[in-house]
Amino acid sequence: MTTPASTFVTYQAVGNREDLSDMIYRIDPVDTPFMSGVDKEKATAINHEWQTQALAAPDNTNAQLEGDDPNTNATTPTVRLGNQCQISYKVARVSGTQQAVDHAGRDNELAYQEMLKGLELKRDLEMILCGTNQSKVVGNTTTPRKTASVLSWIFSNTSKGSAGGAADPTAADGTSTRTDGTQIAFTEARLKTVLSSIWTNGGKPGTVLTGAFNKQVFSTFTGRSTAIEEAKSKKIVASVDAYESDFGKLKVVASRFQRPRDVLVLEMDKWSVAYLNGRNMISIPLAKTGDSDRRQILAEYALVARNEKASGGVFDNTTS
Repeated sequence: MTTPASTFVTYQAVGNREDLSDMIYRIDPVDTPFMSGVDKEKATAINHEWQTQALAAPDNTNAQLEGDDPNTNATTPTVRLGNQCQISYKVARVSGTQQAVDHAGRDNELAYQEMLKGLELKRDLEMILCGTNQSKVVGNTTTPRKTASVLSWIFSNTSKGSAGGAADPTAADGTSTRTDGTQIAFTEARLKTVLSSIWTNGGKPGTVLTGAFNKQVFSTFTGRSTAIEEAKSKKIVASVDAYESDFGKLKVVASRFQRPRDVLVLEMDKWSVAYLNGRNMISIPLAKTGDSDRRQILAEYALVARNEKASGGVFDNTTS
């Protein structure tokens, strides 16, 4: 069957208006659990510094004579640590013509592109801070400064592979990186080893960050080895969002921007991101050099490891 002869149809028409929705659909993830969970503070220099304090070890021989003239105990000095402020930015540029034409889904093209670049920069920071094996770099006129990431600070409480050169950073000061080893399975026994070590050192972690594969592995740990069907709600529960350990309850969070081979066990308030004065995700109009407008979205920031002994990690995990 065909269309009757001489019927004017849309295939012939040249004056029909387009039908373009004013909705723009985006699915790329912008959730940043590490940056959202840690504190923010102010930096006033490109080398942001802080101090940690340790107590003397408990002395089980502390029995003293009556009327004794006491000796002065040795003083434990603070430890001075620091991290470099790293500059990260994105630039949006829109031609004058594109600004002038009518747009679907946004009123101002430059503002829209500026918003997108801000979201992209936020994702960059999340990956740099907790998903990059990066030590601090002082930098110079030809080398950009870099801030030491979480992986270069975690030193005291770790479980890692035993082959392939696996090694923790040489010191807990952000000056060196982890050495990745041969990957092995993520197990509850390895997690418990790290939790025990953190507790012994005085930490109280509350968050576990893990990639997609090992989040599913987590859901098979003791007490959740099989799915539970709730007949009343017609729902099957096959995930673990919280883990009740011998040393406290931990929230288990899937993180898209960290390395899939790492499982981070963090006391979130012992980490912070320090932003240099007036440099926290700011928009800077750049000089016009032609028929276009530019905006630079910029952050200058340093990761602060307030005390790495409060956190730990299960490293060198298989990812498939």
